Amino acid sequence: MQTIRHIRIGNGYDVHRLAAGLDFWLGGCRITHTKGCVAHSDGDVLIHALCDALLGAAALRDIGVHFPDTSSTYKSIDSKKILAETMTLVRAEGYEVGNVDTVVCLQSPKIAAYIPEMRQTLAGVMRVSETQISIKATTTEGLGFEGREEGVSAYAVVLLTK
Repeated sequence: MQTIRHIRIGNGYDVHRLAAGLDFWLGGCRITHTKGCVAHSDGDVLIHALCDALLGAAALRDIGVHFPDTSSTYKSIDSKKILAETMTLVRAEGYEVGNVDTVVCLQSPKIAAYIPEMRQTLAGVMRVSETQISIKATTTEGLGFEGREEGVSAYAVVLLTK
């Protein structure tokens, strides 16, 4: 049995504006929708929140420090590549993922049917078990920018062990 010397938690948050005619990426999966995220990268709010939580737990600052939206290197990048690099940074510090818990806030589309695929995708990129990843979704009952379908947000909490 592994002896745990350190336990670290981190939280992350991301938000993107929605606009017609763009692909909608969430949890590494393309979601069928009439709108997509306006972003420098592919705009995957779930992965971006997750990366911030991972980096924060390892005290490695935030996603903007490592993957700045001012760099052409990250223009239209697949966020799964950002997640893979984030995991490399976290593991270089000696940490492994205990678990991930996330919430996506959006009025539409309904994403429940996509959650198994998102969990599988994230687990594969992170090289962890699907049982270590939780993805939940909620509407805001028509309130706020999510409720008006102007944007989407995501929250993530991670537990790292060493």
